Amino acid sequence: MRKISSASTGFWFMSPSIILVVLFFFIPSVIIIGLSMTNLSTATGFRNYEWIGLENYQKIFTHPDTIPTALRTIFYVAATLAFFNVGLALVIALLTTHVPRRAGFIFRAIWLLPRITPSVIYLMMWKFTAAASPYGILNRYFPFLGGQNLIPDAPWVFVLLTNGFVGASFGMIIFASAIESIPKDYMNASLVDGCNAWQRIRYVILPALRWPLLFVTTYQTLSLLTSFEQIFILTDGQFGTEVWALWSYHRALSNYWGNFQWGFGAALAVVLVIIGALAAIVYMRFFRFNELVQEPGIDVL
Repeated sequence: MRKISSASTGFWFMSPSIILVVLFFFIPSVIIIGLSMTNLSTATGFRNYEWIGLENYQKIFTHPDTIPTALRTIFYVAATLAFFNVGLALVIALLTTHVPRRAGFIFRAIWLLPRITPSVIYLMMWKFTAAASPYGILNRYFPFLGGQNLIPDAPWVFVLLTNGFVGASFGMIIFASAIESIPKDYMNASLVDGCNAWQRIRYVILPALRWPLLFVTTYQTLSLLTSFEQIFILTDGQFGTEVWALWSYHRALSNYWGNFQWGFGAALAVVLVIIGALAAIVYMRFFRFNELVQEPGIDVL
């Protein structure tokens, strides 16, 4: 019987995944890139559209909404990452790994509830919470808020809170698992040497979390850049909350502007993918501090 090489065996095992990636990533990507170089819209129709090359991309860089939308997107991603998806997640992971195991497990399970709840239901709950009297929960129990819909007055507060609690639960699980995998010898040695809590975090825990930090930061950044359902359901981009992904949606798939501009919307989507790829490269370069920070251990003190 002819022996099958290990390379061909691996290829056949990977072929289903390769086919799926080609069908649902590469082919749609080629279609979107091609579409972004046309003027296809409801005005031109599918018979009269033309190949216009890079005009849509030139239009993006000269459009008056580009810089404000880009700044809002940067603020949205940076604030959510810093305060919730990485910051709060790391704090919760540190706290729940230094309490009795059962208590930490129960707290993490409760914190995961927003993530396992369908996003539409979760966001509509927040929307009803901030609604005007007599339906809004906050206005019902806190009359001094004025009885009006609270989202127009503080749109970014609700956008960041709704997205942050979901994102923080994901990072919390990753960080907690990484912290629990740190050898006990390192922690015991730091206690013997008289390290305080901050020194243990700085010299033992954080170096061990560099790859989980890279993964969570990169994944959450790409997720925030490409997600729009939170803002779409809460504000639909009103009150100064339209981010890049929602701008692309409004241009290509919504009658928001009175005209479906599929070509321009596709160009916005391509630019967003490029920005996400550049962000991932920057993170990978930034987190290469394993050359500067030694492996977690007491010898770095």
